[in-house]
Order: sequence, then C-alpha cells, then structure tokens
Amino acid sequence: MKIAVVSGKGGTGKTTVSLSLASYLAENHTQVTYVDCDVEEPNGHLFLHPSIEHTKTVGIPIPVVDSALCDGCGKCGEICRFSAIVVITSKVLIFPELCKGCGGCSLVCPQKAIQESPQEVGIVERGSANGIGYLAGKLKIGQASAVPIIRDIKRTLPDGGTVILDAPPGTSCPVIETGKDCDFVVLVTEPTPFGLHDLILASEMVEQIGIPQGIVLNRASWNNELIYKFCQKKHVDLIAEIPDDRRIATAYSRGEILIDTLPEYKVQFADILHKIEHRVQQMNILKNS
Repeated sequence: MKIAVVSGKGGTGKTTVSLSLASYLAENHTQVTYVDCDVEEPNGHLFLHPSIEHTKTVGIPIPVVDSALCDGCGKCGEICRFSAIVVITSKVLIFPELCKGCGGCSLVCPQKAIQESPQEVGIVERGSANGIGYLAGKLKIGQASAVPIIRDIKRTLPDGGTVILDAPPGTSCPVIETGKDCDFVVLVTEPTPFGLHDLILASEMVEQIGIPQGIVLNRASWNNELIYKFCQKKHVDLIAEIPDDRRIATAYSRGEILIDTLPEYKVQFADILHKIEHRVQQMNILKNS
C-alpha cells in the first residue's frame, strides 16, 4: 500500500504519525519505506538518522530561445499559464523562477526556436535506518516549486512493501502531488477551531482526488466534539485518537519516534494500520465488482 499522511496545517503531528506507522511496520518485519515529501522543510531525518546510500540531482527543463530562428509569433507565451515565457514587441523574455518545466513552449513553437536546458531545483536522497527504507527531497534555496522534486521521488518508490508518504502541510499543489495515486490518505488534525478549519479544507481536497480517507485526532482532549461532529456530518472515519500526552511532546522535542519511546502506543498504531488495510480491501472489492 501507499499511505499519504496529510494535515491542513503544520504542527498537528503528521510526522509523528508517519514515523510511528513506519517504525511499527519495520518492527513487525514488513518491508516499509518512509518518504519525506516536505521538501521545503524536511525533518524525518532528525528522527531516523538514516544512512544515505544515494543522492540524485533533480532538474527541470528551462526554455532557451535561438533568436536567429525566432520570429516573435508569441505562441510560446500563449501556452504558458505561469508567464514564465512572454513575448513583448517580438522579443522573448524568459523568467526561469516561474517555469514549471512542462515543455509546452518548445512543443508549440512553429520555428523550432526553443530548446530546453536543465536547471537544478533540488536533490533526492535514498537510504535506510533500522529496517526502514528512506526517501527524501530537498528543494534548492530560491526555487519556487516543490512539485518536480516530489514527482521525482514518487518515480523512485520501491515496488514492494508499504510506503508511508509524509506530505507537506496545507492543501496546495505539493500536497496533491504527494497524495495522488495513493491507496489511502490519513488526515491528522487537532481539536481546535483552527484545526477543524484546516481539516475541512484538507478533507475536501482528498475527496476531490477520489482517495479514501480517515482521520487521526492528535492531542485529543476535552474539546473533541468539534472533530466528532465533522466526522459524522461528512461520513469520514475517525481511525484513532492520540491523547494530549506531555510525554509525546517531550519525545518529539528530543528527536525520538513515539512508539519507540512509549511502546504502549504500539497497539494504537497497529489498529490504525488494520483499519486502513480493511478500508483499502473494501475499496478494491467495489472497484472489481
């Protein structure tokens, strides 16, 4: 299975849940890969301390115009939704920081005046730690889009075992790129008005891409009714409640994985995985019927 762990905002416990799921699977002799898709601020390595076996540079194709061939027709600028290439008084201007590397401008150029040159946007690292496979990306400072790196990471996912994708916070393009093609999305939230607001946005995003979802309520306390009502209204499964336990925060601040420091929570993460497997099996049966 490929399981994406998502949150509508930062600081809800998304990485805590991701790492504990990966650690539980590894401890039970299941092939598992933890994938840190938060390429702007990756922090999974602070907990896993992986041995890095391979590093690869990720680049995107940036247009280069041959002025001897270009007739200034403007078709390249018309196709670019991000204005990375524009034509003003028959002169082509290129803004590499806006380019997404789609290659559309070179395809539509009738004079074949546009070639593409790779520009580095970041790196992808592969390694392992304590039986857990490790993949992570790092966006180069000054680059605007994390999507090309996440796309490259997903192209290198292993064929077997379970993959836990730790998504960036929010509901923007990098999160969608992380979650699409996954078997299940875990939404991590907290019982606050802010947590509920961002949970609604994240849940609607997952619904739009058509992937089954379940909610993990972190820091569960006296105000859980907010999340309960949302689950009932939207018919979304609440698959776990992790209590507001100071020891969890202390373990996180020390760079420790939750279930390694507090093994009594292993049962809870085993139950999360069981519920996910059951839901995915149900969905597969419905698709094949």
